[in-house]
Amino acid sequence: MYQHVEFYPGDPILSLVEVYNNDARPGKVNLSIGIYFDDEGKMPVLQSVRQAEVKRAAKPRTSPYLPMEGLAAYREAVQHLLFGKDHAAVKEKRIATIQTLGGSGALKIGADFIHRWFPEAKAYVSGPTWENHKSIFEGAGFEVGTYPYYDPATIGVKFDEMVAFFETLPPNSVLILHPCCQNPTGVDMTEAQWDKVLDVIQARGLIAFMDIAYQGFGEDLDSDAYAIRKAADMSLPLFVSNSFSKNLSLYGERVGGLSVVCPTQEEAELVFGQLKFTVRRIYSSPATHGAYIAADVMNTPEWFALWQSEVYGMRDRIRAMRQRLYEVLSAKIPDKDFSYFIKQRGMFSYTGLTEAQVTRLREEFGVYLLASGRMCVAGLNPSNVEYVADAFAGVLK
Repeated sequence: MYQHVEFYPGDPILSLVEVYNNDARPGKVNLSIGIYFDDEGKMPVLQSVRQAEVKRAAKPRTSPYLPMEGLAAYREAVQHLLFGKDHAAVKEKRIATIQTLGGSGALKIGADFIHRWFPEAKAYVSGPTWENHKSIFEGAGFEVGTYPYYDPATIGVKFDEMVAFFETLPPNSVLILHPCCQNPTGVDMTEAQWDKVLDVIQARGLIAFMDIAYQGFGEDLDSDAYAIRKAADMSLPLFVSNSFSKNLSLYGERVGGLSVVCPTQEEAELVFGQLKFTVRRIYSSPATHGAYIAADVMNTPEWFALWQSEVYGMRDRIRAMRQRLYEVLSAKIPDKDFSYFIKQRGMFSYTGLTEAQVTRLREEFGVYLLASGRMCVAGLNPSNVEYVADAFAGVLK
């Protein structure tokens, strides 16, 4: 009956994790999957989250269904974090926000909504991007193209080429953008470059879909949302998918959100209704526990302050690992410029390693990267960073 079903080779990231788990070498290092690990190589439980969970667990509670749109306190917290609680769009109730099953769920709901109401639109992802961006939008029925972004020659952004490409697109073309900590390259645009891109989006009538999964890991919680807030200031048609998996270390709770900035409150209500309907015909309602914990942390001043300090601690640890990798590699190969490791931001780095070099890293040293050369810097720690640098030097020489 099912012989005509096509073979699925597996997700390249998750499949590599399986290979890593089966590797018996004691010194192996996993730099493939996008998970933040602490100095001991463990996924942390944040103190802000722990305190919220302890308080919530102190009283037995039932677990009823949440509404289709999710927990109200959670949705409000998402808006305040992304846009700022005093933003005009928030006060004027022009933002339709729903709780979703992680950032992936937000992308799916947003993609389904846009394809339903703008069926002729084509979507564009950055070259390169997180692999699932293309899959999710194709799964929603979009034809998906690629816009220029990463320049391997400069280890920067192909900015002029990207802007020129945007200027050729028809109205309502959908641009999937990374507001900060670009995945997979770690190469971000400057605020001045964002200003230019947003001007082009406005002039061409394009739809910006910003996916922010690492807020706070670049500069700070507010600066990392610069592009989002500037687009909202300009009253652009804007979709924002966000995730608390990384910055709250709540991966398995699937805490995400989708926010749509609209011209008027009336339009926001129309969009909100259709977003709920989209949720209803996929999974009916989101999960409860993670939403309550995230809302409690975001909406309790002392816990929010503690969480903010913890996020910045994670950010600074990643920066320290970038710095150490740069120092060791620069000492071992002094004629090569490794400054890109400290210029990139966030959890990921495009190392510049070829697929053959990545294979050697895995086979000879037990160091696991994606075939593209993408490295999760958060997998480095004081115990393995010099070993990884030695391995890099071994395949680069």
